[in-house]
Amino acid sequence: MADDTASAGRGTRSVKSAALWAASSQYSLFALQFFTSVVISRFFLKPEEIGLFSVALAAAMVLSIIQDFGLQRYIGRHPTGDRAMVRSATTIAVTFALALAAVIYLIAAPLSRLYDEPRIEPILQLIAASYIFVPWSIVPMALLARRLDFSRTFAVNLGGAVANSGVALTLAWLGWSSFALAWGMIAQAVVRAVIAQIAQPAFPGRGANWTELRAILKFSAGTTPIYLSGGIGVRSPDMIVGGLQGMTAAGLFSRGAALAAQLHTLVVGAVSAVYYPAFARLRDEGKELGPYYERVVAAHGAIVWPAMALLAVLSEPVILLLYGPGWAEAAPLLAFVAAAECFFVALPLHVDLPILLGKLRQLLWFNLIDTALSVGTLAAGAAIGVEAAAASRLAYGLGWFCLYALWLQRLIGFRWSAALRIYGASAVVTLATIVPAVLAITVWRTPATLGFLGLVAAGCASGLAWLAAVAFSGHPAREDLAGMAAHILAPVLARLKVRAT
Repeated sequence: MADDTASAGRGTRSVKSAALWAASSQYSLFALQFFTSVVISRFFLKPEEIGLFSVALAAAMVLSIIQDFGLQRYIGRHPTGDRAMVRSATTIAVTFALALAAVIYLIAAPLSRLYDEPRIEPILQLIAASYIFVPWSIVPMALLARRLDFSRTFAVNLGGAVANSGVALTLAWLGWSSFALAWGMIAQAVVRAVIAQIAQPAFPGRGANWTELRAILKFSAGTTPIYLSGGIGVRSPDMIVGGLQGMTAAGLFSRGAALAAQLHTLVVGAVSAVYYPAFARLRDEGKELGPYYERVVAAHGAIVWPAMALLAVLSEPVILLLYGPGWAEAAPLLAFVAAAECFFVALPLHVDLPILLGKLRQLLWFNLIDTALSVGTLAAGAAIGVEAAAASRLAYGLGWFCLYALWLQRLIGFRWSAALRIYGASAVVTLATIVPAVLAITVWRTPATLGFLGLVAAGCASGLAWLAAVAFSGHPAREDLAGMAAHILAPVLARLKVRAT
């Protein structure tokens, strides 16, 4: 975000550097996780085995959404970040982690009986064990993010991901089925904790004080219900599909939804980590958030909309290439989920900014309605079939946008005229992007016969169409994207210039 003063400019450069480090971390993690998921799904685990783990993980994550207990947001907005706050926050993190692990362990047997699937119990118990180690990275990571030190968060995230992938792949190869994924979670949590404590030590106990503890608990009491409600909406799909359509359907749905989520994370997830501290800085400087929010909306529309539309169009060749014919039924599910993502990125930061602005009570009510809408539409679709469950995400996305649009506009102060212009420009760029892909699977070949080279050709042609559309359509994000590209290329160009002289 560009500012008008020199000091603000220096702040902008720090935010850009943080965004680049966050992007490096996100892209490295994506590549590793993507490779792992492809190898495991294609060579080792069947949809039913993926479904077993997905249902168990979803049950744990509905509860584990409170693992953070609002600490990252609290630490990010704390005025000093002093020792008392760090000790107090770590004490709370460890306490809640132990309680959460115990609860997840105890629900393993009842959940296994509910699904009439005995293999869920030991998988969920292993997942519970991983949460014992999670709090040892929560506070250090929040402290690093607070000062935009994403170079060290890169080391933490990458180390954990390498451990997860290494253990999961090895055990899957040895025939450990769904348990390989659970043991991978444990390895990831342990390694993340070790590296995070080396990068930014944070321990509970001596130094914590009741004043800080009460302040954290008061803040978390407002945010935790919001995250818990949101967690139910986000994590329940696998459980609902698994309960109504079986573990194979849950595995197919999970893989399709995960691929869409991974692409979303790839294109904007990295810089999203920078948004909260950046908007907190703008708020502290007394600046209006509306114009900056419009730029975030524009960036999401220019990048995520075309990416998701392209994934929806090429869903069948992508699934066949990555996972093989055994996962072909996941293709239409991926198409529906990817298309629905366009609704959710039309209003980014719908939780972060209300929290930043202290609108916790209002956000909770909106979140409860949001969760009911998500669960209700999904249950109605899943009662019909797994494809209808995926299609229900479109109805949910439209309802979600209508739910939050007016409230966020009043809260943040963005202009509807600007937002509509952004949406229109993003739609034009999106349509231009998918034209080569549509022609590739309708005129040139079929989705089933496109193959690797055809998919690469279609992707490259669509990429060039996207560049041309952004450059010549006058999209509001054009200058910001060009500025980010220049910032990335500047060191390379400088080195080339030095070598030339």
